[in-house]
Amino acid sequence: MADGTTTRLRIARPTFKVDGQEQGPLASALLELCVEESTDGLYRCEATFGNLGPKDGGTGFLYFDRRLLDFGKTFSVWLGPDVLFEGRITALEGLFLESSPPAITVLAEDRFQDLRMTRRTATYVDVTDKQVIERLAGKHGLTPDVQVRGPTHPVLAQVNQSDLAFLRERCRAVDAELWMEGRTLHARHRAARPQGQALKLGMGNELREVVVTADLATQRSAVKVSGWDVHAKDALTHEAGPSVLGAELGSDESGASLLASKLGERKESVVHTVPQNSDEAKAQAEACFRQMARRFVVARGTAQTDVKLRVGARVELSGVGPLFTGTYTLVDVKHVFDGAKGLRTDFVAERPGLGRPS
Repeated sequence: MADGTTTRLRIARPTFKVDGQEQGPLASALLELCVEESTDGLYRCEATFGNLGPKDGGTGFLYFDRRLLDFGKTFSVWLGPDVLFEGRITALEGLFLESSPPAITVLAEDRFQDLRMTRRTATYVDVTDKQVIERLAGKHGLTPDVQVRGPTHPVLAQVNQSDLAFLRERCRAVDAELWMEGRTLHARHRAARPQGQALKLGMGNELREVVVTADLATQRSAVKVSGWDVHAKDALTHEAGPSVLGAELGSDESGASLLASKLGERKESVVHTVPQNSDEAKAQAEACFRQMARRFVVARGTAQTDVKLRVGARVELSGVGPLFTGTYTLVDVKHVFDGAKGLRTDFVAERPGLGRPS
């Protein structure tokens, strides 16, 4: 057995820190754990601990006094020497079930929580998306790391939206990804994310099980975005196709090309956006096509837990046949622990192309 695999199997139970101090009793009292990250929400954690035991010379509730587990305290989950999750406690839940001793659930969220709970109406004039992201990061005392290309917008309106919802909307419009590390707010295009080598997940080794689907029903041959240029008093139209995938597709066969050859051309017209110049129309069409194309091949599986399994990371699936072997991008990750199956990670990953038949 390889050394790396041996190390992962040895770590059967995560440990916890509260306000930076390791809490050994919490690791022993852990009943269930769920740490979840997606491209739409926050990085969040739910941890359930046994809450009945020796206290003050008798038996009583262990954590209801809020001396250890309390609102606003930093709460982190560790896998050996590595951080699996870090956030702040936002909720406490008491569990009094018929068939189980009393328990307490800690709910924690990362710094996106600040943005989620701030709702505003604002107008931004003659700005790029990069400038908007940096401004909102500053309002929350966050350090921005923004590498986003895109047009200059005559007007952007945030209408009774949370800052998190507005920033995710702006990132989708220019095909950028948004994530948080500590107090740093990152926004980058997928190709510009720090990657390194893809994490290998081999069937029967790191990869416990997986279902991979290549679905033409989610694909289109091209995406067209239309609008009206107020200054030029002229119609706007831009059409994006498989060429915008570039190196992301590699040597694989795209869903768009398979759709055209097997079922015929299927084009999509996007009508819910309102581009105000040609640069906006181009950015929206290309972003929409890429996001649709990436959902052609979707893998849903369970793997051994590794702190490198984060949304946006690349994984290399092997042992799944020539069509589905290859590199995927994680879009949903859920680290789970319970007494029945132990520690594992459920994930959803996507790629824009299908391997060539052998």
